[in-house]
Amino acid sequence: MTVQSVSNSVELRSLSILLLCNNAQMLLNFRSELIADLANAGLEVHCLAPDFSEVEKSKLNALGAICHSFYLVRNSINPLDDIKSFFSLVKLMKQVNPDSILAISAKPIIWGLLASNFVNVKSRLVLFTGLGYAFTPTDKLKQNLLKNLLTFLYKLTLPFAHKVIFQNPDDCCEITEICGLNQDKTLVIKGTGVNLQEWPFCPPHLTPLTFTLVARLLIEKGILEFLAAAQHLKAIYPQVQFWLIGGLDTNPGSLSQSQIDEFIASGVVEWFGFVNVKDYLPITSVFVLPSYYREGVPRSTQEAMAMGRPVITTDVPGCRETVVDGHNGFLIPPRDVAALIEAMQRFIENPDLIPSMGYNSYQMAVELFDVRKINAQYLKLLREC
Repeated sequence: MTVQSVSNSVELRSLSILLLCNNAQMLLNFRSELIADLANAGLEVHCLAPDFSEVEKSKLNALGAICHSFYLVRNSINPLDDIKSFFSLVKLMKQVNPDSILAISAKPIIWGLLASNFVNVKSRLVLFTGLGYAFTPTDKLKQNLLKNLLTFLYKLTLPFAHKVIFQNPDDCCEITEICGLNQDKTLVIKGTGVNLQEWPFCPPHLTPLTFTLVARLLIEKGILEFLAAAQHLKAIYPQVQFWLIGGLDTNPGSLSQSQIDEFIASGVVEWFGFVNVKDYLPITSVFVLPSYYREGVPRSTQEAMAMGRPVITTDVPGCRETVVDGHNGFLIPPRDVAALIEAMQRFIENPDLIPSMGYNSYQMAVELFDVRKINAQYLKLLREC
C-alpha cells in the first residue's frame, strides 16, 4: 500500500455514509461494488430502501453495509405518502447520524435532501441515473404534469445538495438550466460501471445470428420498435433469432402481457422474462436497445460492451454515450423502425462486422465503464466533501 493510499483510507475512516434508494434490488444489482469499495475504504455504510428481503439484507451485510427500511411508495402521487416518507427519513437519519448521504432516483433525492437538510447532515450528494419516464418527450398530459411537479420539487430541494451527480451531460445541462444550479455544484460521472471480471470478453456468437434486447418492458425502452423490426426481418431471414429479456414493470409506461403475446405466439421473438443475463450475452451476436427513455447510461449496454458485443441504440441522452457510430455499432433516431431494420440488416448482410465492432465495444468498456474507475471518482468526491 502506498503512502497516498494509506492517507486516503485514514481520511475516510470512522466516517459514515447513507445510501438512499427506492428499491433494494437496485442497490444490489447496480451498487454492490460501490458499497464494497466504500466499506473497504473505511466508511461505515448504511443502506436505506423501502423493501428489503432477508436475502437482500444478508447479501448487503456481507458487502459491509447496515440495512434500514423506510416508508416509500414508488409510483404514488399521494402527498400523504410523501409526507410519511419525509418523517420516516428524518427519524432514521437522526438514529444513524451519518456524515454523508448519497440519494439515488427521484423520490429519494427529493425527500432525502429535505430530511438531510432538516437534520443537518454535513455532506449531501445526489445521483441522477437518468431523468426517467417524466422527462421522456411526450404529448401525454399526465406525463407532462408529472414533469412539471418534479421540476418544481427539484427547484425546491436541489439547492440543499452539496453536489449533484449525473451520468450524462444532457441530463446535467437540462437540470442545471431548469433549476438554476451553479455549475460548480454539478458533476458528470459516466455510467454505473461494470466489473470486467464478472462480465468477461468473449467472441460474439454468430450461428445463428441473434439480436438481443435486455430491458424492463417499458414502451419508452423501444420494445415495440424492436418487435416490429423483428417481425419484418424474420419474414426475410427466418434463421435469424430475436431475443427479448426483461420483466413487466409497475411503471406507468410498462407494456402489458397482451402486447407481446402476439409476437411470441407467431415465433417472431423469444421472451425469456427476468433471467440471468450472463447466460444469454455469450450466445448473443448483437445487442439492441432502441430506447427513447431518459437513460443515465444504460447498465445493460455497458455489460454487453464489456462482453464484446456491438450495439445498436438510439441517439438520445445516455444511450449515445455508449456508441461511436460505425465504430462499435450504430446510432439510430428514436422511434424509427425503418432505421432499426436497416441497422440490423447491415449486420445480417455483413456478419464480419460483428467481431470487429464487438471488440471495439470491449475496448470502450475498459476505458470508460470499468467500475473500479467509476467508483474511484465517488471516493475522490467524498474525500473532497
